[in-house]
Amino acid sequence: MTLNKQILLDKIATKNATIAVLGLGYVGLPLAIAFAEKGFQTIGFDISRQAVKRLQSGCSTVMDMSDVRVQRMLACGLFEATNEEERLADADVFIICVPTPLNASHEPDVTSIRASVQSIQRQVKRAAVVSLESTTYPGCTKEMILEPLVDAGLVLDEELFVCFSPERIDPGNKVYQTENTPKVLGGVSGASIQLGTAIYEQIIDTVIPVSSTEVAEMSKLLENTFRCINIAFMNEMSLLCDRLNIDIWETLDAAETKPFGFMRFNPGPGVGGHCIPLDPMYLSWKAKQANFFSRFIETAQDINSNMPKEVVNKAVKLLNEARKAVNGSRVLLMGMSYKKDINDLRESPSLAIYEELKRLGAEVQYCDPYVASFLDKQNVCVYGEALSTVQFHQYNLVILLTNHSDFKMAEISDQAANLLDTRNMVKNSLPKVFA
Repeated sequence: MTLNKQILLDKIATKNATIAVLGLGYVGLPLAIAFAEKGFQTIGFDISRQAVKRLQSGCSTVMDMSDVRVQRMLACGLFEATNEEERLADADVFIICVPTPLNASHEPDVTSIRASVQSIQRQVKRAAVVSLESTTYPGCTKEMILEPLVDAGLVLDEELFVCFSPERIDPGNKVYQTENTPKVLGGVSGASIQLGTAIYEQIIDTVIPVSSTEVAEMSKLLENTFRCINIAFMNEMSLLCDRLNIDIWETLDAAETKPFGFMRFNPGPGVGGHCIPLDPMYLSWKAKQANFFSRFIETAQDINSNMPKEVVNKAVKLLNEARKAVNGSRVLLMGMSYKKDINDLRESPSLAIYEELKRLGAEVQYCDPYVASFLDKQNVCVYGEALSTVQFHQYNLVILLTNHSDFKMAEISDQAANLLDTRNMVKNSLPKVFA
């Protein structure tokens, strides 16, 4: 065992290690606060001055983190939010939780990872552990973190220990949060795995070490590609059932009674969030580099990305049946976020449905208790209708897109002239879309 490795293990065990979390979004902020609550001096770094200013004033920047928890850690001095890169010089552990979107060509955009590594390279002053949590392709940890830092002169297993531990945050989930969600961890060496495990065991109930960063990277993509493909299959089955005049929801309820060999996935208006729409594309991109083409992934992406159009087609059909042209019809979208009880609009199918209905000439409004406004494709701010005052009977069509708990379905179904239900929220004979 090297001296620096033992020093780091001792610092972690005695809570004398300083933790730096780079990126204070829905992954990084809960992680930083969790370390601070366990007694670690924690530096939260973010390039957004607005986010840092809010956190410094005691206001959380994510829904799943209360203001009170942030304020407590600020008050006791164990957490600080900063955009001053120089503060990273105090860290023993660097955890990177930055966005990894796709670029315009649907290829991985690792700009934020690269910038984070450059900041660490400039500021690291002693032996340190660097852990990447951002979702990425197999091999990225070695390419983007290990190689640049070694090239800068840091010696692996002496001055540098590198891990990948994929985030598993599920926004809005009240049961599984940072501490009780099992965490996979891979390292570029045995020493890296040992140190990474020691770090995360301070805040996570169950840490699952794996043999390499590539296995850990692949596991995250496999998890979400599995969901993407199965959701796509159910979306396709919903379209088939609609064609055959069969209730997909009753069919699913029946199939789910089998106690083995069946795992339920629900259809819907499309997929959203950062993970399900994007992660399969990371895997597909990496596969193509190995001259391997995944037909499952490509087909699933095609089905899911076309579901908003299927919803619009159904809306047009329902309006026609009511002797209303879509052009000039008043349409209310219930729910803009991609899943229930959160305010996250990333990749939300509701946005695509809104834009397509507007393109067809409909007068589109929306109601979402979690989304006060959003910017449309023309960069115009669109404001929502208040749930407490919205008059459902004034619309030619109401479309249920997000199954928020605040929606009173009896009231909506009683008042709406025509109702298109993409989430099976209304269990009666009103028109539904099986998607």
